[in-house]
Amino acid sequence: MTSISISLIIWIGVAIVALMIFLWFFPITLWFQALISGVKMSLLQLVLMRWRKVPPGTIVMAMITGTKAGLKLNANELEAHYLAKGHVPNVVNALISAEKANIDLNFNMAAAIDLAGRDVFEAVQMSVNPKVIDTPPVTAVAKDGIQLIAKARVTVRANIKQLVGGAGEETVLARVGEGIVSSIGSSDSYKAVLEEPDKISKAVLGKGLDASTAFEILSIDIADIDIGKNIGAELQMDQANADKNIAQAHAEERRVMAVALEQEMKAKAQEARAKVIEAEAQVPLAISEAFKKGNLGVLDYYKIKNIQADTDMRESISK
Repeated sequence: MTSISISLIIWIGVAIVALMIFLWFFPITLWFQALISGVKMSLLQLVLMRWRKVPPGTIVMAMITGTKAGLKLNANELEAHYLAKGHVPNVVNALISAEKANIDLNFNMAAAIDLAGRDVFEAVQMSVNPKVIDTPPVTAVAKDGIQLIAKARVTVRANIKQLVGGAGEETVLARVGEGIVSSIGSSDSYKAVLEEPDKISKAVLGKGLDASTAFEILSIDIADIDIGKNIGAELQMDQANADKNIAQAHAEERRVMAVALEQEMKAKAQEARAKVIEAEAQVPLAISEAFKKGNLGVLDYYKIKNIQADTDMRESISK
């Protein structure tokens, strides 16, 4: 291979690379595509997008899609939304869907919803096709003490005007669960709830649970109700057991006090018997002292002995 052919190949390679760089900075293909699609956008504008690190293809395709759908979009607004970390294709698709469904949605609102972290396209779809949310099992107790476990299906529609700053699905489910608990708790009997579960739905739906949320509640349907425990009976049994334990504690306290009193009385009786024995031991000494002083004669002594013998005989007969 001659040096001329090698130089020619090098020059061709350089020319191709230069052409690719030129076309990257000057997207003539995109400009021509936008031109034939009815989108007014200059080549300089596409070049400046490159310098601002905005992909021209994203903006051009969004402009073409919106223009073909009859929307009036501004390339600068789309570019600003992209620089704000927004999802340009999602916003444009949402605007097209809202336009076809006669939903009042402008670009500023759609961009705000998208930047707020919500899927604006899904929200528009939910406005057209409502979404059904199944609540987790909700446990409540009627006035008769019977526990009921209810499951509900909540049909919601996105509220476009409340998507920015409005509460999400978790809040709606929490409010619906609270409403079900309140409705069942106000029922006199669990049988009334089982006979007419639609009363719970109407009562909960009438409380305006969708206030300040991103959704509009269309209906609340009770899907299933199961009977749980007899909470009233269990509470009564627990109360009875507690009362029994208290009574047993009081009885044990009285028994201990009675035993203590009995021990005290025995101690006093023993003390009294000790005093009697001590006093009886003093009698012979007193008699002896009386003999010495002449205060007691022999006949008196025998009379005392006879009385004592007569007393002992009566006690033995009584026993």
